[in-house]
Amino acid sequence: MVPAFEEERLVILFGPSATAELRDICVIHEFEDRPKDALKIGGKVIFGDQEFTIEEVGSLANANFEELGHISIYFRNAVGEILPGAIIVSPGEFPKFELGDVIEIR
Repeated sequence: MVPAFEEERLVILFGPSATAELRDICVIHEFEDRPKDALKIGGKVIFGDQEFTIEEVGSLANANFEELGHISIYFRNAVGEILPGAIIVSPGEFPKFELGDVIEIR
C-alpha cells in the first residue's frame, strides 16, 4: 500500500520488528549501522539517486528511528506543523523506489 500514500506525499519507514498490519503500509528496512541522532535539520535523506533535505524534525523522530527504525517522512516544499515522530523534507516530490533500493540518511 506504500504507493497509496503518494497523494499525501508520505513514506513511513519501519524496521524489521514492524507488525503484520504495519508491514502493509510501511517501507521495511534494516540498518547497516544503528543511527544516533541521524535526523537533523539540513541533513539528507537519499532514496537511490534522489536526494532530499531535512527541513524539520519532530521531537521524537530520532528516538523512534533509533529504537524501532520508525520515521514518517513528509515530502513538502513548505514547512508546517510536524508530528513528533516525523520529519519534513524537500523538495516536495514523492520518491520513486523499488524493492532492494538503498536508503541513506546523512
